[in-house]
Amino acid sequence: MLKNLTIGQHYPVESPIHSLDPRVKIIITIFFIVSLFLVDNFTTYLVVIVFLAAVIKMSKVPFKFVIRGLRPILMIILITFIINILMTPGKILLKVGFIKITEEGLRQAGFMAIRLTLLIMGTSLLTLTTSPIILTDGIESLLSPFKRFGLPAHELAMMMTIALRFIPTLLDETEKIMKAQKSRGADFESGNLVSRAKNLVPLLVPLFVSAFRRADELAMAMEARCYRGGENRTRMRQLKISKGDYVASVIFTIYFAAVIIIKIW
Repeated sequence: MLKNLTIGQHYPVESPIHSLDPRVKIIITIFFIVSLFLVDNFTTYLVVIVFLAAVIKMSKVPFKFVIRGLRPILMIILITFIINILMTPGKILLKVGFIKITEEGLRQAGFMAIRLTLLIMGTSLLTLTTSPIILTDGIESLLSPFKRFGLPAHELAMMMTIALRFIPTLLDETEKIMKAQKSRGADFESGNLVSRAKNLVPLLVPLFVSAFRRADELAMAMEARCYRGGENRTRMRQLKISKGDYVASVIFTIYFAAVIIIKIW
């Protein structure tokens, strides 16, 4: 299941979405998240689903690969769904003892489940279609106006990108440690929630040791190459806004305007 997490992974193919400027993709992703929280009816969600499906199709990332990233959070979506059904007051549809299922609860639970699903799929496309180096340059460029206020834009962008890049690496390491522990008799699946949490201790200790070791190796590798970020740093690829970026911005503006208009009406 850990290998199914797509956040932080890059899917290298040639597509119109991959060729977009990273700054444009970051801004579009931010406003896409905002649009999800503006939706308050299923008709608007249909517009969002059609838009996201079209973007996935244009990115040439297999739809099954994007869907696979939802498996690790299915439990979170299910728990959120149940909590909204049971905790939202309104017109009672079914009552069994102290358990009440309301019409408003079903509606709210459906909204939250769809919203979380689209949120994960939409944000995953940013890293799937953008390499870590280009993503770093894009974040640094967007944060550069804040340098006058003393914000270390390059260092902050580098830390964010390394954190994203290390997600799949640490998940692979976790998978290897779990298999090694299971071969020695460790049990991570049976028992109640408390016993499962206790069984994770032999997993967490070597995982933290491995994470610190990888961080130290990365720091030494950067120092060995005389890496100095920030000022006076040159780039092999300069970020430039192209015609495709303007087209993508116009298309997304139309989508965002449609979401707002449907919400108002």
